[in-house]
Amino acid sequence: QVQLVESGGGLVQAGGSLRLSCVASGGIFSINTMAWYRQAPGNRRDLVAQITSGGTLNYADSVKGRFTISRDYGKNTVYLQMNSLKPEDTAVYYCNVLGSGSRGVFNYWGQGTQVTVSS
Repeated sequence: QVQLVESGGGLVQAGGSLRLSCVASGGIFSINTMAWYRQAPGNRRDLVAQITSGGTLNYADSVKGRFTISRDYGKNTVYLQMNSLKPEDTAVYYCNVLGSGSRGVFNYWGQGTQVTVSS
């Protein structure tokens, strides 16, 4: 059973920085895409940043130039470095992993970590 463990959320003032981490474990053969999504109250869950197995990056326009996604392939870990945070970045951030494992192809979500940016 694949498990995702997220960490790094918290409360920060506008202009500050946070770094999120997500570790995937449990019967994994390979990982294709690792990504971060976020969901604010009353809103849908939207893609923030994505990194493929080949290193292709994709960012939401609202975070370009401020957020950086990176990946440790050996540790099945994805990071999201968030700089110049704004109050509108406040949301629950979710890790998402697509890959294959002992039970076949999988698409898993982390439990979510709260990021709150005060003005």
